[in-house]
Amino acid sequence: MKNHRKRPLSTALRFLTGSLSNSGSATSRSRFGRVLAFSCLPGLLVLSLAACGTADPVSISSPVASGVQINTGPEQNRIRSQQDSEAAKLLPAAIKQRGTLVVATTAGTPPLSFHASDDRTVIGSEIDLAQLVADKLGLKLELQVTSWESWPLKTQSGDYDAVFSNVGINSERKKLFDFAPYRAAYMGFLATDGSALKISSAEDISGLKIAVGAGTNQEKILLAWNAQLEKESKKPAELVNFGTASDTLLSLQAGRLDVSLQPYPSAVYQQNTSPGLKIVGQINAGWPNETLVAATTAKNNGLVGALSAAINSSIDDGSYHQVLARWGLSNEAIPSSIAVR
Repeated sequence: MKNHRKRPLSTALRFLTGSLSNSGSATSRSRFGRVLAFSCLPGLLVLSLAACGTADPVSISSPVASGVQINTGPEQNRIRSQQDSEAAKLLPAAIKQRGTLVVATTAGTPPLSFHASDDRTVIGSEIDLAQLVADKLGLKLELQVTSWESWPLKTQSGDYDAVFSNVGINSERKKLFDFAPYRAAYMGFLATDGSALKISSAEDISGLKIAVGAGTNQEKILLAWNAQLEKESKKPAELVNFGTASDTLLSLQAGRLDVSLQPYPSAVYQQNTSPGLKIVGQINAGWPNETLVAATTAKNNGLVGALSAAINSSIDDGSYHQVLARWGLSNEAIPSSIAVR
């Protein structure tokens, strides 16, 4: 693990800011297409917490139309799974001997990875999925909170075995890391309950006032859509940047915005915890291509096969789907995890 050479910060920044697109083989693109067809099955988003078999939430938001209740308390009573001996056999000897899986996460984005109501405990769907993987591999989960800027170098140096923090697969990252996919990657358009908007393409945003984070992949997509609208002599959308998520929500609820574009899990969380909001559209985060979110490991460190096998075992026994449903993310489920090296 410690033999991986550290890369210059400039190298890391190139893929941190890169577009979430996939430039893989035709086989990979076909596989991604099957994933997206599966994950868009209607009705999956309305699975309730009660249906997941999870017990005794401590701090719960008010129920909303989707039926999902989000437990933000420190006592998560996580969904657990049993060891899969075949998956565990694929572990590198050093990790198997150590007995722990060291996972990095950024802990800044609900419902993916964030601090619970005690402001100390890190919770979220990424943490739950990492726990399932550790269970399947017969390892104890050791969680490390890091910044988005720091995880690449620390993963390459061997400080972390894997990163579970909404990392999308793209061509730049594939040069330096291996990936075990575990979620589809979407962006969600969030509006108020009274909105009649349905957004899936550039034509649908013509003339709208849209909140989007500055310098994000979401903004890149909207700028491309605006360029298309202008080419067609149609009115582009007005893009507005806010300093905080709370400012965006207040403006949206006050009617000063038509819609907000953000990572789909964040939109789901806000729909489920903020009154009067709903998702009115989604697009793949790698538009115009497709991408997946994956557990990320240092290139050729020998771990990615075990991670994919553990994810597939969790998919097969149903614990994977229970975790996603618990956080309102069933719409991003994938049918299988195929390692990307």
